[in-house]
Amino acid sequence: MVMAAEHAPATAATTLPARPKQPKQQLSKAMEHMRAYVAVEDTSKTATSPSAGEDAYGVPATYEPVRKATTAPSEDNPQKRSDPFQFGTRYLEEGDDIFAHNAWDHVEVDSQYSEFIEQQTVFQRDNQVNDFDKKRFNEKPEKWWDKFYSNNQANFFKDRKWLVQEFPVLGEVTNEGYGPVTVLEVGAGAGNTAFPVLAMNQNPELRLHACDYSSKAIDIIRAQPAYTDQESSTLQADVWDAASDEVLPPGLEPGSVDIILLIFIFSALSPVQWTQAVRNIYTLLKPGGEVLFRDYGRGDLAQVRFKKGRYLDENFYVRGDGTRVYFFEEQELRDIWSGKLGSSAEDPVVDEEARGEEAPAFEVVDLAVDRRMLVNRQRKLKMYRCWMQGRFRKPRAGSESAAADIQERTGALQEDQSAVK
Repeated sequence: MVMAAEHAPATAATTLPARPKQPKQQLSKAMEHMRAYVAVEDTSKTATSPSAGEDAYGVPATYEPVRKATTAPSEDNPQKRSDPFQFGTRYLEEGDDIFAHNAWDHVEVDSQYSEFIEQQTVFQRDNQVNDFDKKRFNEKPEKWWDKFYSNNQANFFKDRKWLVQEFPVLGEVTNEGYGPVTVLEVGAGAGNTAFPVLAMNQNPELRLHACDYSSKAIDIIRAQPAYTDQESSTLQADVWDAASDEVLPPGLEPGSVDIILLIFIFSALSPVQWTQAVRNIYTLLKPGGEVLFRDYGRGDLAQVRFKKGRYLDENFYVRGDGTRVYFFEEQELRDIWSGKLGSSAEDPVVDEEARGEEAPAFEVVDLAVDRRMLVNRQRKLKMYRCWMQGRFRKPRAGSESAAADIQERTGALQEDQSAVK
């Protein structure tokens, strides 16, 4: 310090050398066991393939995604989409740089990664939650969500602005002039689905109901300016347990709902609650009414990364905050919604009180696996995600059909708009 002072001007303040900026830690210590599966090596330091890199969340980077054959020069289609404005069509092809974009659509994992998933499942099953904690987490699951929303308020989940892209019917029923329509969101949380729908609504005859079994979540929705400042009571938020065998949501009668949204909520239910939840949804829908469904799929990174003490049952886990999550197979969902799973008195997923009752059967309009590889370009991470997305329709009764009514009114609305143009 004496030497520095001797060389500095008398009137100038002594400055310390800038501390070198520390690089961001790529993975937490808890996720180091998955390093080889999700991290990609920095290609500036090693002359390896474009997709090599560091592990991420315990998944070794050596596990490569399956690439498709090259279809067109990348310079002719820099966004890697068949339609520049259409998501879901960016395919990873031979020669593509994984880090050119932050996400790739319909990415299949190779056999080596599939084996890793099975190894992780065996490890999780061998180190499952003890019987005391299983009872604690399963008895009153809503209390854990109350704690979750008390801690996170409305700040944890982002608003789902992709809703209309994935479910175009939501754009149709919120159009001005569409007419009377009732939409129910089950498992509304802090309103990350309900509020985007409310914000884009131009239909004065839309009735939007948002329900959750966490009273704290409903309190958060009711406290938001978008809720309290409504000019009309378009959005109504209430506490309701989707698996309740006693009551329906306040303000709704059997056969009164056109569309029910189930966005990452069915996975929070125990398998023994599925049949009653499906029965309640069936009761609420009009004939021809539809369920719009999106949830976690088997092998999603969120499942693979679980370590000791999180496994409750097959594909069913408890997070560190006490909330539960299930990861679905495609055929399993087909069976649940078509009435095949839970229709037998011997079926293990049926609640004791519901045994022998006929399970409601929906028409499976659409059901698919949405596999994506998300990329963190700065940290050189690749993350394999797997979601399930579907549409399930309550069978029409005679000439009554909510789905047909939606199509008819949408067509009439488009004709009116064309006439104006």
